[in-house]
Amino acid sequence: MLSRLLTVAFDAHDPARLAQFWAGLLGREVVEEVTGALLPGGDTQLSLRFVQSPTEKVGLNRMHLHLTSASLADQQHKVTTALGLGAGHLDVGQRPEEGHVVLADPEGNEFCVVEPGNAFLAGCGLLGELACDGTREVGLFWSETLGWPLVWDQDQETAIQSPDGGTKVAWGGPPVAPKEARNRQRFDLAPAGDQQSEVDRLVSLGATRLEVDQDGTVVLADPDGNEFRVRGN
Repeated sequence: MLSRLLTVAFDAHDPARLAQFWAGLLGREVVEEVTGALLPGGDTQLSLRFVQSPTEKVGLNRMHLHLTSASLADQQHKVTTALGLGAGHLDVGQRPEEGHVVLADPEGNEFCVVEPGNAFLAGCGLLGELACDGTREVGLFWSETLGWPLVWDQDQETAIQSPDGGTKVAWGGPPVAPKEARNRQRFDLAPAGDQQSEVDRLVSLGATRLEVDQDGTVVLADPDGNEFRVRGN
């Protein structure tokens, strides 16, 4: 039995505002939820969930989104659109010769608009990549968890992708910055069958049990200590 990657969940002070930002940028519809908002992604594009939380941002996030572009004009159009929706430019030490544009959404979450012609993200769709800090071990863990094959495995860097294609999930390898606080972004998984059986399987793969939320969602940590949630059926 394999879990399915349901969403990337974002803690947000104003989930409705953040969902509207990303909906405008990705061309998606917002689905309201009890604790926030969801942007369904379809079969090959990751869904995004925005959850009400008082958690403050500490340092750079351990994961960030990469949006693709078809031309330099399209890249600039996406950047202009993002700025108009409330994004801001961000300096994370990128070099002038690098072609991607680094931005921050209205709550400071980093993301990039990638230059056209990027071969690694060719055919991945608008939401081309979720780029994560993490070791090779955690890339192998998520490959096994989701049943997604490795599409990159070199120099301790890994990437996985659904057999159907679409958004890639990648880990940059060591050194991994020390974890200072609970991550404000995480995976939500929907088990293909019984929740408890799936939790047991994930623990056997290297996950660690952390807690059970009031709604019955089980919170685990992957081999790098990143929290993720297994939702009930």
